[in-house]
Amino acid sequence: MQDSTTALALVLVLASAAAHATWNLLLKKAQRQEVFAWWLSGFGVFGALPIAVVLALRTTFEVVGLWYIIATILLHICYFLFLGRSLARSDLSLVYPIARGFGPGLVPILAVFSLGETVTPVAWVGIGAVVVGIYTTAWWGQLRQFTTRATLFANLPGLGYALLTGICIALYTIVDKRGVAHVSPFLYLYLMTVGVAVGWAPYIIRNYGVSSIAQEWRNGWRSVITASVLLFLAYGLVLTAMSITDVSFVAPVREVGSLFALVLGAIVLKEWVTRGRVLGAVLIVAGVVLIALSR
Repeated sequence: MQDSTTALALVLVLASAAAHATWNLLLKKAQRQEVFAWWLSGFGVFGALPIAVVLALRTTFEVVGLWYIIATILLHICYFLFLGRSLARSDLSLVYPIARGFGPGLVPILAVFSLGETVTPVAWVGIGAVVVGIYTTAWWGQLRQFTTRATLFANLPGLGYALLTGICIALYTIVDKRGVAHVSPFLYLYLMTVGVAVGWAPYIIRNYGVSSIAQEWRNGWRSVITASVLLFLAYGLVLTAMSITDVSFVAPVREVGSLFALVLGAIVLKEWVTRGRVLGAVLIVAGVVLIALSR
């Protein structure tokens, strides 16, 4: 039973990673990426409404789940704000891997202390390989440049916000693990999406204006709809996996999405595949295999 549950969770997370990498590709090609990202939530509120109604009528909803939904909404809004500020104050290639790598590394630690999960030594090695693989993929050949005193000082504010972003990722992952025990995963995701769309709207309107928001929709509504569906599917599958297995397993394995992003970047965007990216991909795959075998 344990083996079949682990296998199902692995399939769900791998499918989620593929969907996540694909909608990130569409986001990368957008003219105004923050506005495009907001539209993904905005469209999701209306596009997924019929599904949400059916789920609300046919699944159980424990009132305590509402507190977890409110908590994850606040954490997701903080995540978007911290990520935006880190990118505004530092280089993408420096701060984004910190945010993305710090979260999966922190989640298992929090899961052990807050959820009582058990992480085996083999799994810890796998988690470490995944985190190192993330940084290797992003920083290969640039580490010396990043660690100079001048570069670190210039990027210090961005690094701080990147760490806060990673903390938000870890915290909302733990919150969501508890939340889906009380609310159906896709209904939980829908209500979270509504909160994020509404809560993030003032920031988007203030920084871009209504006309720019409307123009982003006119120029790329097909991409918005496609990416919104993929986003909803990607995190919905992750929440479903969290509902059947440990979050300390799900969070690191999600990072296999980096491999899908690497392949899509090479094929669609014609990005150069460096030795560092290949080595990082090997480390991530090895880490995922070790985590799966440790179950």
